[in-house]
Amino acid sequence: MRLLYSALYYCLMPWIVLRMLWRSRLAPAYRQRWPERLGYFPGLPDDGVPAIWVHAVSVGETIAAAPLVESMLRQFPDYRLVLTTTTPTGSERARALFGDRVLHVYAPWDLPGSLRRFLDRTRPRLLVIMETELWPNMLYYTRASGCNVMLANGRMSQRSARGYARVAGLTRQLLSSLNVAACQTLEDSKRFLALGVAPAVLHVTGSVKFDVTLDETLRTQAAELRQTFRVRGRPVLVAASTHPGEEALVLGAYRDIRRTLGDCLRVLVPRHPERFEKVHGVCAREGWQVVRRSSDSEPSGADDILLGDTMGELLLLLGTATVVVVGGSLLAHGGHNVLEAAVWGVPAVTGPHMENFAEVSARLDAAGAMIRLDTPGALGDTLQRLLGDADLRQRMGMAGLQVLDENRGASARLLALVQRQLALS
Repeated sequence: MRLLYSALYYCLMPWIVLRMLWRSRLAPAYRQRWPERLGYFPGLPDDGVPAIWVHAVSVGETIAAAPLVESMLRQFPDYRLVLTTTTPTGSERARALFGDRVLHVYAPWDLPGSLRRFLDRTRPRLLVIMETELWPNMLYYTRASGCNVMLANGRMSQRSARGYARVAGLTRQLLSSLNVAACQTLEDSKRFLALGVAPAVLHVTGSVKFDVTLDETLRTQAAELRQTFRVRGRPVLVAASTHPGEEALVLGAYRDIRRTLGDCLRVLVPRHPERFEKVHGVCAREGWQVVRRSSDSEPSGADDILLGDTMGELLLLLGTATVVVVGGSLLAHGGHNVLEAAVWGVPAVTGPHMENFAEVSARLDAAGAMIRLDTPGALGDTLQRLLGDADLRQRMGMAGLQVLDENRGASARLLALVQRQLALS
């Protein structure tokens, strides 16, 4: 089965390359550092110092992994850490968070040659995969090299489980490579079990996303930026990680607010960098006065929208918000990490589609820390209500912080599992 998969992957490579070149028209980082994706990069010194490999797909997983990586840097000073990502945004965040304290490269494409070259250059003792990034050749060649494999912060939605079940043979082969499957919730663990994970390797550790923290540098930067944004004391609305079709919904809500509440700075952050130019054009054509974050220009009182067209600054921009709209939830994209608003003590509004963060959003919703809309059409009225009620915003913000405090600890539990695997390797 894996051999057929590899053959298909080779056949698809021209289209994969063309797709990346297409995306690079608007996001040049997609055509940079390709040798890393093929396993060509200066490797670790051959000095006998063992390595731990942490793989995080994109910026969300990288931020989620940050507390665990920081703990490993402190706890295992005799190991080198290798951190891989798949996307340019994840790469930028990895470099911003850890600098030269880790070796950061793009993850190799899931091809036998790429994986062998990567493993020869890093020689890891343990691979820690964040959430659900399970690839057949990555797991096979990593285990064949003598490296243990741990899934950390694992999640498995019902939809994803159905997809894996369609290729049951390959899925069982994949999951049999795991030495540890540390899941966020009991429901996640049940789905992994049904797909073939051995009960002995399953653990429920909670979500590391609850362990997100804000360092003082980021808090200071956000406070300074907030003063800049709130010209004449106007509130700041942040629509974070929006997808195609969602900008129209957000802009419609913005128009409603402009008619009733007047002055307000709206921050719009599209999910993918290749869409920055298109979203800017849409806003301008609809008559909004737009300033781009990448221009380094401070928004004036005449500016309606700040377009967040930089990479790796979403968490900073959320720190300026009066209210946050969580993208990916207004239309069926599964939603994004609502805890990134909660950690700032800022109320969040989501659409009905929060499947990717079902457990997290359920807890925040139950605590009164967020508002989940039944329909995107209610967005304008909901935002107006929140902007007009400072006491409600404060209560929601405090509730979010309390949920975070009550659910911390996943990183410590994962660290204990990492330590156990290193002792066995």
